[in-house]
Amino acid sequence: MVLEVDEAANVEHELRPLLTEARRWLVRNGHRDVLKVALVSASPHPLFDLDYRFVQCLPEALDAFDFRGSCGHSILATVLVASDLRLVPRLAPGDRVRLRILNNGDHIVCEADETRRLGGDFTLHFVQQEGTRLSRLLMTGQPVVKLSTPSGIYEVSLASLGNPYVFVDARDLGIAKQAELFAAGAEVFDELQQIRRAAAEFLGMPATGVFPKVAAVTSHRQGRLAARSISVPTWHPTLALTGAVCLAATASCPGTIPARLLAGHADGTMRVEIDTAGGSTAALVKVEQEPAGALLQWVSVSRKQARLLSGPLDLSTLCSHAAHASAAAHLPLTV
Repeated sequence: MVLEVDEAANVEHELRPLLTEARRWLVRNGHRDVLKVALVSASPHPLFDLDYRFVQCLPEALDAFDFRGSCGHSILATVLVASDLRLVPRLAPGDRVRLRILNNGDHIVCEADETRRLGGDFTLHFVQQEGTRLSRLLMTGQPVVKLSTPSGIYEVSLASLGNPYVFVDARDLGIAKQAELFAAGAEVFDELQQIRRAAAEFLGMPATGVFPKVAAVTSHRQGRLAARSISVPTWHPTLALTGAVCLAATASCPGTIPARLLAGHADGTMRVEIDTAGGSTAALVKVEQEPAGALLQWVSVSRKQARLLSGPLDLSTLCSHAAHASAAAHLPLTV
């Protein structure tokens, strides 16, 4: 769900009543499965078109939310809705919309590759500030760390771009083949959940939240990675867009688990092909080598689609409970 809000509505205690009413509306109208909410407003910043905030709804209660992290597919949905609401001009091929991500400070450019009446195809560019060191992706400054869980000790890479992620070698989970990774069931799911919780505690994050996210990674074809990740509350059908961005960037960092599996060397523009149980995607990573270290310029993911599932919804009752909500909301679908 995408909600247009006043630009001042950026404080959790102001947003929570609005979001709780939105979830009640969703449940009443048969959309209990919608667990991602994007909040959008026209940006007052001269370098950006839109301000965006992501909220992950937690399944245990209607007023349970995680305000950290981001969601690439929700960003696509937001751009589509913003065009429909005329927060930005009607999209045409080649148009670019600049977003400021309030959750984590990311700067994203969404480029329309193809547009249709109710949707389109897009490329998302995660643009880094000038002089951003590639090593800054590593949340501990180290390419790998060891985490202790009830199932054992695991070597993982902790990285953050788009969202914080824990990457673990699938072979350490007893998985030898790509097909086994995609067919893994509850036992591997629980093992990954243990690793995710251990990483959250290690990083000082709430173990009951959804961040950092976790993905098992392997490689059985030269120049390609395969990944399987956990969403809320089950396996992700593919890999989150932010997951593809973070995985590709982490594969550019020497010594990390994705870099070892890919056996590549980041210099110039590197293409990372990623296979998932639901299909494949590719990310481009731009790295410049300097004597003081590698600089990350941008990461881009193409071939992403979004379409409107419904037009503006009647949220007048909801809006009467929240001063910062407008009467505009959409339910987009992104893939």
